[in-house]
Amino acid sequence: MTSIAHETKAVACDLKAVEADGSFSGYASRFGVVDLGRDLVLPGAFTESLARRGARGIKMLFQHDPAEPIGVWLELREDAHGLAVRGRILPEVERGREVLALMRAGALDGLSIGFRTVEGRTEPKSGVRRLSRVDLWEISIVTFPMLPEARVSTVKSEDARLLHAIRRAAQAFT
Repeated sequence: MTSIAHETKAVACDLKAVEADGSFSGYASRFGVVDLGRDLVLPGAFTESLARRGARGIKMLFQHDPAEPIGVWLELREDAHGLAVRGRILPEVERGREVLALMRAGALDGLSIGFRTVEGRTEPKSGVRRLSRVDLWEISIVTFPMLPEARVSTVKSEDARLLHAIRRAAQAFT
């Protein structure tokens, strides 16, 4: 029986905000950065996989657990920085509600890719594996990302959004 090696790589997701409906954006992978597992993802590594599967073909999981789907990816694309993502955590799912609460509190802020290496090579001198093509299967929200120095910048709660709107409206009338 042949098994397919499934790998995971986590990166802090650098989220912009978690909206009231559970939507957020960030980066699931960064190009040119060596992670704690000594891997470096190259630009274009996700191109074929994204073209073949599309955003809806990549699963959003919690902690890489296939029994814990928590949302859907709305957009996945490569840009100059890495794999940019936009997704929505489903508050209708019990684990989704929990993940949203943890993200809004700043207790959970990592993204991690689950993939199979299609093409990569390890540099003998540095031990860094340069990934040039990967078959992306899933992107998980995780506790411990592989790039610990990258963190969520802002997570908005419903109360903070309401307060901001009230302040904006008050300024408009003064």
